Amino acid sequence: MGRVEVILLDTHVWIWWVQGDPALPASLQASIELRRYDGIAISAISCWEVAKFVERNRLDLPRDIHEWMELALGPSTVTLLPLTEEIAIASTTLPAPFHRDPADEIIVATSRVHDLPLATCDQRIRSYPHVRLLEESQIHDR
Repeated sequence: MGRVEVILLDTHVWIWWVQGDPALPASLQASIELRRYDGIAISAISCWEVAKFVERNRLDLPRDIHEWMELALGPSTVTLLPLTEEIAIASTTLPAPFHRDPADEIIVATSRVHDLPLATCDQRIRSYPHVRLLEESQIHDR
Protein backbone atom coordinates (compact mmCIF):
# COMPACT_ATOMS: atom_id res chain seq x y z
CA MET A 1 0.00 0.00 0.00
CA GLY A 2 1.39 3.41 -0.99
CA ARG A 3 1.74 6.44 1.23
CA VAL A 4 -1.37 8.64 1.35
CA GLU A 5 -1.18 12.19 0.07
CA VAL A 6 -1.19 14.99 2.63
CA ILE A 7 -4.33 17.13 2.51
CA LEU A 8 -4.94 20.67 3.73
CA LEU A 9 -8.11 21.09 5.78
CA ASP A 10 -10.17 24.23 5.45
CA THR A 11 -10.99 25.76 8.84
CA HIS A 12 -14.59 24.53 9.01
CA VAL A 13 -13.55 20.99 8.05
CA TRP A 14 -10.87 21.02 10.76
CA ILE A 15 -13.39 22.22 13.38
CA TRP A 16 -15.99 19.65 12.33
CA TRP A 17 -13.39 16.86 12.43
CA VAL A 18 -11.98 17.83 15.84
CA GLN A 19 -15.48 18.32 17.29
CA GLY A 20 -16.91 15.13 15.78
CA ASP A 21 -19.58 17.30 14.16
CA PRO A 22 -22.14 15.42 12.04
CA ALA A 23 -21.88 18.24 9.46
CA LEU A 24 -18.66 16.56 8.29
CA PRO A 25 -19.61 14.26 5.40
CA ALA A 26 -18.86 10.61 6.18
CA SER A 27 -16.69 10.14 3.09
CA LEU A 28 -14.59 13.18 4.03
CA GLN A 29 -14.34 11.89 7.61
CA ALA A 30 -13.02 8.58 6.25
CA SER A 31 -10.50 10.38 4.04
CA ILE A 32 -9.23 12.39 7.01
CA GLU A 33 -9.04 9.32 9.26
CA LEU A 34 -6.97 7.53 6.62
CA ARG A 35 -4.42 10.35 6.98
CA ARG A 36 -4.85 10.88 10.74
CA TYR A 37 -1.20 10.40 11.75
CA ASP A 38 0.83 11.78 8.89
CA GLY A 39 -1.33 13.30 6.21
CA ILE A 40 -3.21 16.29 7.58
CA ALA A 41 -2.11 19.90 7.32
CA ILE A 42 -3.66 23.09 8.67
CA SER A 43 -2.85 26.66 7.67
CA ALA A 44 -1.80 28.87 10.59
CA ILE A 45 -4.63 31.23 9.61
CA SER A 46 -7.09 28.53 10.67
CA CYS A 47 -5.90 28.92 14.28
CA TRP A 48 -6.64 32.64 14.03
CA GLU A 49 -10.05 31.94 12.49
CA VAL A 50 -11.02 29.55 15.29
CA ALA A 51 -9.92 32.09 17.90
CA LYS A 52 -11.92 34.85 16.15
CA PHE A 53 -15.02 32.61 15.94
CA VAL A 54 -14.77 32.01 19.69
CA GLU A 55 -14.16 35.70 20.39
CA ARG A 56 -17.24 36.68 18.37
CA ASN A 57 -19.39 33.92 19.94
CA ARG A 58 -19.78 32.17 16.57
CA LEU A 59 -18.20 28.97 17.90
CA ASP A 60 -18.73 27.31 21.25
CA LEU A 61 -15.89 24.96 22.18
CA PRO A 62 -16.22 22.21 24.79
CA ARG A 63 -13.05 23.44 26.54
CA ASP A 64 -10.84 26.51 26.88
CA ILE A 65 -9.47 27.77 23.54
CA HIS A 66 -5.86 27.07 24.59
CA GLU A 67 -6.70 23.48 25.57
CA TRP A 68 -8.77 22.96 22.42
CA MET A 69 -5.96 24.25 20.21
CA GLU A 70 -3.37 22.07 21.96
CA LEU A 71 -5.52 18.97 21.42
CA ALA A 72 -6.48 19.93 17.85
CA LEU A 73 -2.83 20.43 16.92
CA GLY A 74 -1.55 17.40 18.83
CA PRO A 75 1.91 16.24 17.78
CA SER A 76 0.61 13.14 16.01
CA THR A 77 -2.46 14.77 14.52
CA VAL A 78 -1.68 17.62 12.12
CA THR A 79 1.11 19.62 10.58
CA LEU A 80 0.71 23.35 11.12
CA LEU A 81 1.83 25.24 8.01
CA PRO A 82 3.09 28.75 8.84
CA LEU A 83 2.06 31.92 7.05
CA THR A 84 5.21 32.61 5.06
CA GLU A 85 6.16 35.58 2.93
CA GLU A 86 5.53 33.45 -0.18
CA ILE A 87 2.02 32.51 0.98
CA ALA A 88 1.22 36.09 1.98
CA ILE A 89 2.19 37.37 -1.46
CA ALA A 90 0.45 34.48 -3.25
CA SER A 91 -2.77 35.29 -1.36
CA THR A 92 -2.79 38.75 -2.94
CA THR A 93 -2.14 37.53 -6.47
CA LEU A 94 -4.63 34.67 -6.83
CA PRO A 95 -5.99 34.40 -10.36
CA ALA A 96 -9.36 36.14 -10.62
CA PRO A 97 -12.11 35.69 -9.77
CA PHE A 98 -11.81 34.95 -6.06
CA HIS A 99 -13.98 36.26 -3.23
CA ARG A 100 -12.53 38.78 -0.81
CA ASP A 101 -12.30 36.70 2.38
CA PRO A 102 -8.68 37.14 3.56
CA ALA A 103 -8.58 33.86 5.49
CA ASP A 104 -9.87 31.94 2.46
CA GLU A 105 -7.30 33.70 0.28
CA ILE A 106 -4.51 32.56 2.62
CA ILE A 107 -5.84 29.00 2.82
CA VAL A 108 -6.10 28.74 -0.97
CA ALA A 109 -2.64 30.29 -1.36
CA THR A 110 -1.27 27.77 1.16
CA SER A 111 -2.80 24.94 -0.87
CA ARG A 112 -1.29 26.31 -4.07
CA VAL A 113 2.19 27.04 -2.65
CA HIS A 114 2.49 23.59 -1.03
CA ASP A 115 0.63 21.86 -3.90
CA LEU A 116 -1.74 20.15 -1.46
CA PRO A 117 -5.34 19.23 -2.23
CA LEU A 118 -7.73 21.31 -0.14
CA ALA A 119 -10.53 19.59 1.80
CA THR A 120 -13.39 22.08 1.91
CA CYS A 121 -17.17 22.07 1.72
CA ASP A 122 -17.22 25.82 0.97
CA GLN A 123 -18.89 26.12 -2.43
CA ARG A 124 -17.22 29.48 -3.15
CA ILE A 125 -13.83 27.78 -2.89
CA ARG A 126 -15.01 24.55 -4.55
CA SER A 127 -16.12 26.54 -7.60
CA TYR A 128 -12.75 28.32 -7.87
CA PRO A 129 -10.87 26.68 -10.75
CA HIS A 130 -7.37 27.60 -9.59
CA VAL A 131 -7.06 25.39 -6.51
CA ARG A 132 -6.52 21.64 -6.30
CA LEU A 133 -9.35 20.10 -4.29
CA LEU A 134 -9.72 16.80 -2.52
CA GLU A 135 -11.52 14.48 -4.93
CA GLU A 136 -15.16 15.43 -5.49
CA SER A 137 -16.26 11.92 -4.53
CA GLN A 138 -15.02 12.58 -0.99
CA ILE A 139 -17.02 15.79 -0.46
CA HIS A 140 -20.80 15.73 -0.24
CA ASP A 141 -23.24 18.49 0.63
CA ARG A 142 -25.50 17.85 3.58
